[in-house]
Amino acid sequence: MSNASTGITFPAGFSASGITAGLKTSGKSDLALVRNNGPRFDAAAVFTSNRVAAAPVHWSRQVLSDGRADAVVLNSGGANACTGAEGFANTHATAEHVAKVLGISSGDVLVCSTGLIGEQLPMDKILPGVEAAASALDDGSEFDGGAAAATAIMTTDTVNKQAAFSGTGYGIGAMAKGAGMLAPGLATMLVVITTDAVLEPSQLDTALRQATNVSFDRADSDGCMSTNDTVILMSSGASGVIPEVAEFSAGLAEVCVNLAKALISDAEGAAHEITIRTFNAATEDEAVEVSRSVARSNLFKTAIFGQDPNWGRVLSAVGTTQAAFEAEELNVTINGIQVCRNGGVGEDRNLVDLTGRNVLVEIDLNAGSQEASLWTNDLTHDYVHENSAYSS
Repeated sequence: MSNASTGITFPAGFSASGITAGLKTSGKSDLALVRNNGPRFDAAAVFTSNRVAAAPVHWSRQVLSDGRADAVVLNSGGANACTGAEGFANTHATAEHVAKVLGISSGDVLVCSTGLIGEQLPMDKILPGVEAAASALDDGSEFDGGAAAATAIMTTDTVNKQAAFSGTGYGIGAMAKGAGMLAPGLATMLVVITTDAVLEPSQLDTALRQATNVSFDRADSDGCMSTNDTVILMSSGASGVIPEVAEFSAGLAEVCVNLAKALISDAEGAAHEITIRTFNAATEDEAVEVSRSVARSNLFKTAIFGQDPNWGRVLSAVGTTQAAFEAEELNVTINGIQVCRNGGVGEDRNLVDLTGRNVLVEIDLNAGSQEASLWTNDLTHDYVHENSAYSS
């Protein structure tokens, strides 16, 4: 690995930067650039399934059609979603400018944006910002360009989010942003993952979809899906190592799970981080369905905020699903106390301690041998305040 970075410059062959282009009224950094320095430029990505997708999503889908990406430019301070032909033209212009500055093809430049929907980006700030970001590119030898990039893509995030994995002769590094609108369809918010392993685009695509399925697809903060969700995986091949597929896939999944949990940990206004584990399900998909139903119950989420282990709200959510189970065979355990046994009263709910930040809800369907966990958070006064004041 190239350096001690814990993010996207952890693998060899990548440089990154994060600068202030002036998009945010706060004056904080707001534009990031990640460059793949090769020798290989293989890439894959997954995007939001929201039918109202942002201009950068449409552009980046086109770029990835040949499995190659040389760079990705990301801005916070504006989503460039629902901005029509002008918004797409601005995305194209941004990619063209990155290509000009770096001496690459615009058709190999991915673009990501995050921020308020329905406003045009200030291109008089974006384009000079691209030049500043290119001048500041760093592979970790001088300063942590990866951390600077991770900070520049933050919106309502309170901390930047990075992760890394050391494989056998190769590395995986990543950054993510997200603190709200976490209800994915293939991906969650903006994530860039890098590796110096040697992999074909088809292998990257398969591994990425497997990893997102057990990570970002299972981070469900508030039931709201973004128009901009993007997860990108780029390979430089700089290590020269062809990895063992099982090890690489496991390492990639580990990185994605760590980032997904970091997104939930930083969820807007949250007071509790909640893991919902459904087990003894007939299928994994049904376990996911049950866990997600509970994760999206506002009644359940407000109960956890109020430190009320109201297991009736859990059963009510379970009962809305199509999963196989018998109501009189359901068990629910909250933080180690089985409050519901065989569909009825279990141990005294007052034994459940919800004063800490972490909450584990375990749902036993008694219908099979499969399981799945989702991560969510409680619904708080601070969440309502932050989202009611977001655009002001």
